[in-house]
Amino acid sequence: MADMFNLIRQAQAMKEKMAEFQKTLESQSFTGTAGGGAVSVTMNGKHEVQKVVIDPKAAGDAEKLQDMIQTAVNQAGHEVNAKLKSEVSKMTGGLGLPGMF
Repeated sequence: MADMFNLIRQAQAMKEKMAEFQKTLESQSFTGTAGGGAVSVTMNGKHEVQKVVIDPKAAGDAEKLQDMIQTAVNQAGHEVNAKLKSEVSKMTGGLGLPGMF
């Protein structure tokens, strides 16, 4: 029975660490770039785009520009997910819990 209470206590501590990490992640910025830096997109840890910078030289070809923006957004999103996966792995000790990446 003591093991059960210990397990519950550990789960609660992990939940608190995750909530703290989520707040930290949401306040961080992640940037993706494309076209050799012609387009950069910055998003926060909630995957909300905060800033888009486009080199005026890249604005000539709309289709190419659209592809670069898409690439930069996806790259920034992957940065957020990589950070999240890394931190969750640290917190769980690499347990590989179902549903967690």
